[in-house]
Amino acid sequence: MRLLQRLRDAYAEIEGHATPVYGFAASLAVALPLIVGALTDHDAQGATISLGAYLVALRTPESHYGVLARNLAATVAVITVCATIGGFLSGHTWLAVVVVPPIVALGSAVRWIGPTAALTVLMTAVRPHSEHIVYNGLLELVGGLLMSALLLAPWPARRLRPLRTALADAAEGVAGALDAVVEEIGEQDPAPLERIEAEDPGLAAVARPPGWQQSRRTASRALARARGTVGLYRAVRTGEPTRPDRLLKHLGRIMHETIALESLIGAAERHPPDRPWELEARVAVTALAARLRLIAATVANPADLPLGDQESPAVRRFARQSEKIRRAGMAGDEDIVAVSLVDQIGRSIERIAGSVDAARRVAEGGVHIGVGPPRPFAPHPLSAWEQLSHAVRTRSPDFRQTSRQAVAVAVAMAIAAALRLRHAPWLTITTMQSLRGTYEETVTHLMQRVGGTVAGSVVAAVLLALTPDQLSAALVLFAFAMAAFSLRGVNFTYWALFGTPLAMMLLEFSTPSTWTSAGERVVLTLAGCALAFLAVRLLWPHGYTQRLPLLLDRLLCTHAELARTTSALVDGGEIEQLPQSQLTAAEQATEKVNETRARLSEERVPRQEQINELDTAVRAANRIRDHLIAMGRIVREDHVDIGPVPEILERVADRLDEAADALDDPPEERADREDKDDAAADERLDGEFTDLDEHLSNLARRRNSEVEAGAGPDESTPLQHALLQVSGTRYAARALRRDTDKLIKSARAALTVTSPSASTRK
Repeated sequence: MRLLQRLRDAYAEIEGHATPVYGFAASLAVALPLIVGALTDHDAQGATISLGAYLVALRTPESHYGVLARNLAATVAVITVCATIGGFLSGHTWLAVVVVPPIVALGSAVRWIGPTAALTVLMTAVRPHSEHIVYNGLLELVGGLLMSALLLAPWPARRLRPLRTALADAAEGVAGALDAVVEEIGEQDPAPLERIEAEDPGLAAVARPPGWQQSRRTASRALARARGTVGLYRAVRTGEPTRPDRLLKHLGRIMHETIALESLIGAAERHPPDRPWELEARVAVTALAARLRLIAATVANPADLPLGDQESPAVRRFARQSEKIRRAGMAGDEDIVAVSLVDQIGRSIERIAGSVDAARRVAEGGVHIGVGPPRPFAPHPLSAWEQLSHAVRTRSPDFRQTSRQAVAVAVAMAIAAALRLRHAPWLTITTMQSLRGTYEETVTHLMQRVGGTVAGSVVAAVLLALTPDQLSAALVLFAFAMAAFSLRGVNFTYWALFGTPLAMMLLEFSTPSTWTSAGERVVLTLAGCALAFLAVRLLWPHGYTQRLPLLLDRLLCTHAELARTTSALVDGGEIEQLPQSQLTAAEQATEKVNETRARLSEERVPRQEQINELDTAVRAANRIRDHLIAMGRIVREDHVDIGPVPEILERVADRLDEAADALDDPPEERADREDKDDAAADERLDGEFTDLDEHLSNLARRRNSEVEAGAGPDESTPLQHALLQVSGTRYAARALRRDTDKLIKSARAALTVTSPSASTRK
């Protein structure tokens, strides 16, 4: 039953979306030379050109058109060189065994080369030996250029589409974060959703809205992608920010303010004043999310879409409700801390509304950017030799995967050479392309490849036997290429199903195929899958566990640095907001740990306890960044007495740094040091939080005295500012401490699970 479930999951999983435009361009580039060759009696030359187009189509990325042009140029150059190498290797089987595995390793290590180099050598080397090696390489170059021209043809009309899509996705993501905040306002009735879950769990997954953490993460990723996409559009700049830059700036402000709003709402729930403000707050935030979605739609598809009025009636209603609560607090009818929190929530909603209106004005004027050359490859801080030596010295997972793939390919080619297999490339290509980064990925890919290849080989044999002439075969090949490239991203099974007949017909376009040939290919595919499975099972482990100490150290240190910067920000330093570079570094460190957690969960026997601890650490790190952003947004005005908040942030940063240092200690010494560090840190933080509570109580008493002395409820004073800021910050500071402790505890526990000596002690 478990095997059947895994097969069902492998074949039914939706991995991406269909790309019919790309499929049409690829199928046209592959089939057109065959059709022309068949009509002009140059079928061999047409097949060679088609092979070049096919190899370029395999590597085509989806990106900004300038980057696409750069990548296509690199791919065409690689294919031309490797096609020439393959031509020289044709007929020299054992020489190919020596040459191809290093090329496989090179393609695996250098991403812009990829597996195309080895695939080109293999598919060229199986052709009959020709005296026109350079000529055939030039023909494949023509095919690559044809494919590139078709893909770049829409450039003038669709140049801004990736930019518009990225910006629209970012706006949608931020709107989703606002919706998640709405779900946290007040006590929501869970009964309807619970009923749905009891009746239909599948429907409940759709009906139940995503939580704050998931929505916040989705929005952050969308903003990061949008920043990267905007960075790819290089135009002549005059020193002024472009419209996409300005729109991203406003979306970033909305996101940070949303994080602060979520923190304030959490604090207000602990001191609830009169409840009517909650309904008005939900309506106001929902209205702002709807406005952002209108902006996203306008950015994605420029048209005369409504963008809403400049002012939101819902925001105005909440402002009136907040004013009533504030007056009641000044009259002594409400808890002054709770009133301050609701007032701060109102200010935060007004700032979000202001940024939404600013984004609306940018979108109304249109998102344009000048034309310029694509950015060059970003230089790596290390040289190529330093990267290689570092990978070998640390035995990184990528280096292990590269070595495993090269060894498996060498074994496959040696077996094919020794047995003199007629369709040997099928064994080698299957082995090379079936190995994945983890055990589960490899097994799933093998299931998809076996099922699709068996069915595709049968279909190919039937079609090759039925097609009366080469022109008909070229038209059939066009249909399979269209299906294969269009559905390639949906599920690899479709690629194996339609891509197998495509490859068979392309390699043997001039040679009739038989059922025996189809059966041999199926057997060789199964043998290649078996070799890939043995390689992932028997060869050295992937090494993700060994990287954990370094990754967790980086995670703790980046968040400690962010906490220190937040301390300087709230203490009235020179900076006005948290640097995006530090936020990005902390997010990337968290994502690296999360990727490692996902990789470890895909091992043959995953350590569930370790995976759970890493998941807890990732969630805690995400919340820590939220708390720091919230504290930086809440504490705004200068010359306000915010008490020991900067000292608390400094103590939190010290706590994270000390925990990072302790990770490098031997397991036997680590426990004693951790106990001492924890006791000292708790004592320091307890004192700072006691001072914070006393400071807030003192501010509340002084504010009451100020009002009694004649200060008007509407009068803005330093005491009022301080009370607003400290009351909103206290909850975030306490939550920051809890999540910091949770992050440190989870990081330690994850390493304890991996420690051999820890297992021995148990």
